[in-house]
Amino acid sequence: MSGPIVRLNRFEIACSTTELGGRCAVARLVVSAAALAVGAGFLPGTAQAAGPATPGVSAPPPESAPDEAAASESGTFRSPAERTVRTALPGAGAKDASAQASADASNLELAMWADIRTARSVSFGVNLYNGAPVPHEVTIDWGDGTTHQATTNGGEILRDVRHTYPRPGDYTITVTATDSVNHVQAVNQLQFSTAGSFFVPHAPTRLLDTRAGTGAAKAKVGAYTPVRLKIAGSAKVPAGVAAVVLNVTVTNTTAAGHVSVYPSGRERPESSNLNYDAGQTVPNQVIVPVGKDGYTSLNPVRFVDTREGLGTARGQVAGQGTFDVQITGRSGIPAGATAVALNVTVTDPKQAGHLTVFPSGQTAPSTSNLNFTPGQTVANSVIVPVGTDGKINVRNGAWAGTDVIIDVVGYYGAGSKAAFTSTTPGIWKGAPWRLMDSRRLPAGSWPCLAGGYYPMDMDSMNRGDLPIEAYVLNLTVAGTTGAGHLSVAPDPYSMDAYRNGRPTPPPRPTTSALNWTAGKDISNLVQAKPGPDEIVDLWNQSTREVHYVVDWFGEYDAY
Repeated sequence: MSGPIVRLNRFEIACSTTELGGRCAVARLVVSAAALAVGAGFLPGTAQAAGPATPGVSAPPPESAPDEAAASESGTFRSPAERTVRTALPGAGAKDASAQASADASNLELAMWADIRTARSVSFGVNLYNGAPVPHEVTIDWGDGTTHQATTNGGEILRDVRHTYPRPGDYTITVTATDSVNHVQAVNQLQFSTAGSFFVPHAPTRLLDTRAGTGAAKAKVGAYTPVRLKIAGSAKVPAGVAAVVLNVTVTNTTAAGHVSVYPSGRERPESSNLNYDAGQTVPNQVIVPVGKDGYTSLNPVRFVDTREGLGTARGQVAGQGTFDVQITGRSGIPAGATAVALNVTVTDPKQAGHLTVFPSGQTAPSTSNLNFTPGQTVANSVIVPVGTDGKINVRNGAWAGTDVIIDVVGYYGAGSKAAFTSTTPGIWKGAPWRLMDSRRLPAGSWPCLAGGYYPMDMDSMNRGDLPIEAYVLNLTVAGTTGAGHLSVAPDPYSMDAYRNGRPTPPPRPTTSALNWTAGKDISNLVQAKPGPDEIVDLWNQSTREVHYVVDWFGEYDAY
């Protein structure tokens, strides 16, 4: 099987009644590859072909997609017993084998299944049907140069044999069962694809604009109405893409509401990707499953602040002005980095406009990463390819000046150490999954206090034994009564430390993940690096309490 576990060709965008208050708006949607939106795809890794089968035994030809429907829906791959190839070994027909045992041995079949566990691990099982009740030597060749040996009787089942692959990809699992008493050997194969996907940059490309009829009808999106958008095969996005990174913008809204982006064919989730009020233009980055580089998280670090002259000239970026930012060679980002994950903030703009982030050495695209109005402070998550000189460019699309702040949260590259796994139904929780809503906790409403932080225990989200490099979360602040911003940082403590007595608070972060004003519900995508005990801190950097809504969209499993 050469494609990913989820091989969907479309996703849906739905306008819904917001859980954060207000009516559903009729909005115009713009979806672009803003700096990676389709500016990026997550593709399954490709494993090397498995070695030859056991000498003297012809392995069954691998099917292109054994039980692909089951794999995509439940996260389970199967190879039926009918695909077993049996071979008589030297000594077959010897007089010391009973007639019944020989008959049983001649019917030995292997039924196999493999369940996805993490981005690169598997739980495997094999049923030895119709085998003689004598010990069988079983060899599991994982297809990556390693094997597992076991002994079991015919007619029994080997369950939950676990294996972790060195890298995500497609692998051929070969099982050989040998009955030395009756001189029979059986072989079966199963094609398995890990859940993890690599990151591949893509030139910024606009896929949907309902104002112009690009990708959908030229009309506003009605309330409670989904828009189906084809991804695979559009703008040179390959058919095997597992997920895409998009910048989704709503504009010309007529009432408050929210937008959810999710794979086509799935139930609409209760989570939201962006929230808006009447008359707003609001963007947000989205990573959504659709149907080769890994990721390395960093402790958030500020690269640019035009208010202070950090990373560029001091002073507002002039209208229609562009400046470059050196990415590689700073804060541990290597020269081979292909893309960088940012949180970009605009503050104190003099006029309405937009901001575009793009690779150095290229012409500024027509897409936008961030839209703003006069005096607004607004942030958005951005993933952008890095130019050959290790730089990115930032362009102010307004006709007047604005300050720009850029925080780096991670990078992608061939030497990176994690692969993305989306929360696709059947793989685990479902896509996406609401992790927390402080308005509806078991103990009741529990807002985060002014200037305080909320340590969020992510350990329960870890589906396996592998470390998590970063979690992909959509954060929303609600119930705001003043201006402020949210910071996200790894927590150095354990939950036991909190249970046994409140430790000294960690250092307050100097970066920001999203900004808000009074009465506005704001969302932003965050790729959050956890602490050593899987805790992520949400810091309320304001003088008023706020509520948090956290939706879990996936993770980067380390390898």
